[in-house]
Amino acid sequence: MKLGVFTPLFANLSLDEMLDKVAAAGLGAVEIGSGGNPGNHHCPTDELLESEEARLAYLKKFDDRGLMISAFSCHDNPISPDPEEARAADEILRKTIRLASMMGVPVVNTFSGTAGDSDEAKAPNWPVAPWPTVYSDIKKWQWEEKLIPYWKEIGHLAEEYDVKIGIELHGGFLVHTPHTLLELRTATSPAIGANLDPSHLWWQGIDPVGAIKILGKEGAIHHFHAKDTYLDQDNINRYGLLDMQPYGDVQTRAWTFRSVGCGHSVKEWSDMMSALRTYGYDYVVSIEHEDPLMSIDEGFQRAVTNLQTILIQDEPLDMWWA
Repeated sequence: MKLGVFTPLFANLSLDEMLDKVAAAGLGAVEIGSGGNPGNHHCPTDELLESEEARLAYLKKFDDRGLMISAFSCHDNPISPDPEEARAADEILRKTIRLASMMGVPVVNTFSGTAGDSDEAKAPNWPVAPWPTVYSDIKKWQWEEKLIPYWKEIGHLAEEYDVKIGIELHGGFLVHTPHTLLELRTATSPAIGANLDPSHLWWQGIDPVGAIKILGKEGAIHHFHAKDTYLDQDNINRYGLLDMQPYGDVQTRAWTFRSVGCGHSVKEWSDMMSALRTYGYDYVVSIEHEDPLMSIDEGFQRAVTNLQTILIQDEPLDMWWA
């Protein structure tokens, strides 16, 4: 495995400055935003699509520093009931798939999206309970009429371009658990897999090691985000896990994103690294920093320090002791 970083946290740096910083930290990979929610601060997507010369010059910057691009990421809502939002998300996803294929980047990360409750809807609707049965009816309609048809088409496009899609299991979107990911994958394409981020599993009550086993057995982990979550049981008792308070209300929130090792022990993170290796994932562990208690540099360095002690990098040997 290689240690990498998702680079929107360095949006204030130029591409060269960002790459120098990542290389100096001892990392081997970067995950680059190509548009959508991550923005494209370090990726002139249209320019790279249009010019082979620009693509070669861009890749040389990474090669010169011993870095690889683990994924292009364009998280957005391509099945939004807002036609303009859906159009823009679909456009950048298709562009990113093409660009990844051109540049030898094997994974494109994004969200599954969330539809409305009907064709007349104005905003997304995320059903989280089967009763009243109207919620079950909405979920069924969303999957059959919006989610599966869209991702079946995108899955085939990804297969055509030999690119994998890493869908982040994120609350608020229709694919947010191992089950919903595998349900979509079965209905669409093996190109569809997970960009597995344990931070979004913990607050749903899902054990990340268990999720790795479930998805790894199906070969459905395409990318991995390293971000932690602190669960405050006192606040959970008051607000529940579906806490709608702003992320900045750390004193009262039920859960808060943290840098690696600040929400769960390094032992638990070590167990995840072992499970990833055991169940067939031997690619990049990409740091995502959204810790409200730490600066960009401190949160990033804390994650680097903790992960470097537990990352499994070498290929396993034969069992020479047995």
